[in-house]
Amino acid sequence: MTTTVSADTIRIPGSRTLRYEGRDHGSGISFFLVTNDPGQGPGLHRHPYSETWSVLEGEATITVGDETVVARGGDTAVVQPDVWHGFKNTGTGTLRMMCIHASDTMIQENR
Repeated sequence: MTTTVSADTIRIPGSRTLRYEGRDHGSGISFFLVTNDPGQGPGLHRHPYSETWSVLEGEATITVGDETVVARGGDTAVVQPDVWHGFKNTGTGTLRMMCIHASDTMIQENR
């Protein structure tokens, strides 16, 4: 059976970002499909599972533990469980990024 989820049903209110929790749809993963303007992005946080980012468009400066890297369209980055991380759109245009959580429900601790 195929399930289609309308973007409007998972859009974060007042945002262009989508939040999909797999448990609600019979999937083993969850994700954010981020659409951020320059300067936007989450502060440091962590999860008890790994997270994989795929930059679809734009530029993100990603902090993972003590490291900072710049990722651009087509790049992929991974953070291991329980490591503090965050990112910001440091480009001049829109950042579109898929943030894949290796869990059917999102668990997040903010710093």
